[in-house]
Amino acid sequence: MTGFSPDEPAQGSALLDRFGTMLGARHILANADDMAPYLVEPRGLYHGRALCVLRPGSTEEVAAVLTLCNETRTPVVPQGGNTGLVGGQTPDASGRAIVISLERMRALRGIDLASNAMTVEAGMILAAAQAEAERAGRLFPLSLASEGSCTIGGNLAANAGGTSVIAYGNARDLTLGVEAVLADGRIYRGLSKLKKDNTGYDLKDLFIGSEGTLGIITAAVLKLFPRPAAVATAFIALPSPAAALALLDLAREKCGGQITAFELTPRIGLEFVLAHCARTRDPLPHAAPWYALLELSSQSPDGLDERLLQLLEHAADRGLICDAAVAASLDQRKTFWRLRDELSDAQRHEGGSIKHDVSVPVADIARFLTEVEAALAAAAPGARLVAFGHLGDGNIHCNVSQPIGADRAAFLDRWDEINAIVHGIVARYGGSISAEHGIGQLKRDLLPSVKDPVALELMRALKATLDPHGILNPGKVI
Repeated sequence: MTGFSPDEPAQGSALLDRFGTMLGARHILANADDMAPYLVEPRGLYHGRALCVLRPGSTEEVAAVLTLCNETRTPVVPQGGNTGLVGGQTPDASGRAIVISLERMRALRGIDLASNAMTVEAGMILAAAQAEAERAGRLFPLSLASEGSCTIGGNLAANAGGTSVIAYGNARDLTLGVEAVLADGRIYRGLSKLKKDNTGYDLKDLFIGSEGTLGIITAAVLKLFPRPAAVATAFIALPSPAAALALLDLAREKCGGQITAFELTPRIGLEFVLAHCARTRDPLPHAAPWYALLELSSQSPDGLDERLLQLLEHAADRGLICDAAVAASLDQRKTFWRLRDELSDAQRHEGGSIKHDVSVPVADIARFLTEVEAALAAAAPGARLVAFGHLGDGNIHCNVSQPIGADRAAFLDRWDEINAIVHGIVARYGGSISAEHGIGQLKRDLLPSVKDPVALELMRALKATLDPHGILNPGKVI
């Protein structure tokens, strides 16, 4: 990298002046206290420094900034809601970079009901996009625990998954087109609403999942769906992950495309939530080793609750479930989901946690978890496996909490060792070390050991072509 050094204040000051001309001084944060929230990721694993934080208000302003940064070889770190968990949105410690926050770019550019499409700017909060769709009588199904603060641009940059992938797919599947600014300031205007377009490469998929290393997404056309007329939710006690997989198979047989969520939670995870999160209670009178949160949706207002009850009766007859509670109201449904959504946060109160966002083939999940538990017990006696996630798409957050009473720092010092154990088992099952959070800084050095060499060569070739000076999110992904 040949950009200026913060030790050369004249160059830095001149650059700030030029940014001020582009954006207006009030949209440039250069004071340490003002920049601080943008320079650390949520878990505190990565702290960075920056020359400044820029808050452009339009695609054209983003383009002007990148044109200048490309000319001056100034590194750029794009940032949405700063909710990422792999350090992809955090600058390094050099102080050379600028952070481009898209938080001002929150506009709804339009809804086309005939096309079932909605065009939004990248800084729109995910919950706001959901609300806009709902106001139009439609559903935008991407749903994450962080949906109140994460942004559409960040969701696309990381190809977010969430709880509805089993029915609707991940962020890539929910996107028809994108607008993105390239490293040299050119604007790729790909905001197509077409579902069929075979005029060459599907360029939008270069930017979705690239974590801001190939371009900065500034707007997107999102797919909308009919809003369900009925939703039925059950919190189900299970004897084992194998029983959960059998229940999922049965649900697919009996309910087909009506399954919109199937989340797996261990008893230890539920206990963490009950101990540390307000307004939570155990939905069932007796503890079970595992739980599933099953949700069905239908376009018909009638019969869904009965179908869910019939499914649970069939499952009980086959010995797959221990007990179940069916939500009788919207509030109770929200209560069930709160038990799932608070899992990650609840772990903070139990000391150090070494976290893994992995996926394996759905059919192998039970065997995978058995192997991981045995391997961890041998390597780190007392460490507590808290494995939860999206059973329907094979994505398990295979988190490991420190032994009770252990030294937090000493446990976290074993991060690489525990990673190697979990990721080694993932590899044996042909899985992925990053199912939905991305690579960022956290997993960058692991990528060469798990990625096909030709795939890495192609990724590097794309990076060199679209960002020859390496200014876009340097040090991330590759």
